Amino acid sequence: MKRVHALKWMVLIVIAVACNKSPNAGPGPNPAPPPTPPAVAKLITLPAGWKFDINLSNGFPEGIEAYTFDTLFRDAKIKAFAVAFNPKISYLEFKPTLSTTSKKPSEFYAQETGIVYACMNGGYFGGNQSYSLIKYNTVLSPNIKSVNRTYNGSSTPYYPTRAAFGISSTGDPSTVWMYNIGTGNDRVYQYPAPAANLIGAAPQPIPDEAFPAGGTEWSPPYAVGGSPMLLKGGEVRITDKEELIDINNTTSRPRSAIGYTAGGIVILLTVEGDNTANGYPGINLANLALFLKELGCTNAINLDGGGSTSMIINNRATVRPGDNGVERSVPSVVLIKRK
Repeated sequence: MKRVHALKWMVLIVIAVACNKSPNAGPGPNPAPPPTPPAVAKLITLPAGWKFDINLSNGFPEGIEAYTFDTLFRDAKIKAFAVAFNPKISYLEFKPTLSTTSKKPSEFYAQETGIVYACMNGGYFGGNQSYSLIKYNTVLSPNIKSVNRTYNGSSTPYYPTRAAFGISSTGDPSTVWMYNIGTGNDRVYQYPAPAANLIGAAPQPIPDEAFPAGGTEWSPPYAVGGSPMLLKGGEVRITDKEELIDINNTTSRPRSAIGYTAGGIVILLTVEGDNTANGYPGINLANLALFLKELGCTNAINLDGGGSTSMIINNRATVRPGDNGVERSVPSVVLIKRK
């Protein structure tokens, strides 16, 4: 009898324990959360060496990203920063900006109203005068219309068709060889090839509607000029000789450039230079073109470089300025901001 009672009690205990293990009971310690996937670039495919910079991109909306590069390119140590953005996104604005007095790019950034994502130096200048195209709805500054070079022993005017980058009202980027034709600056013509000026040869005629051949009006509301062209139609096309521009073309220097991919993504690029103490001499124009092409650009132009090269991203300085680490004042910049 005692054995029967003992068995009954054992059965009751087993049933009670089983009932307490209901499906809704807690599983004990919380399982570890799944790992956060690494941040990756969405706008472009980054080549080897480039990294999506989560800190510089912090707080950016969809359609704009920042990247960094700090390793070897063609056997040279390169430090570079880039910003890519989609110009077709309605809340992003590309704003070429001109000041009557030169300012540091960080000052342009700080003084601009609204939310600014990036600021890069613009084209060439002397003192407070811009020598490169700046257009924001209207032409604020033309590409330089005449430069003097020695011909037959005399200082002679030449009329170069220099490179420019623009974005149409529908968000389509383009790069062209251009000239502000006529006596004013509002009429801008683009040409399928630059005027064939060369040092030591007779100057080509002043560009107009008929020369160089194949010219058409170019009227993007937003544009910045520079020189020379670096990439055209997916190929390296450096036209420094035709554009009569000599900016230490074959030596390593700080550089600034702007271009776009086959998909229409715009890329702003700066390369640190004149910093040999830390191993960053810069990059020459030929390698700059290849660097941009590897990053995905099919079309690109060079902007002012050397001590002018500067990029502010998300209110942070990036490249060390080439003027012994001191930021240079410039009359023009390009801003990427929220409309």
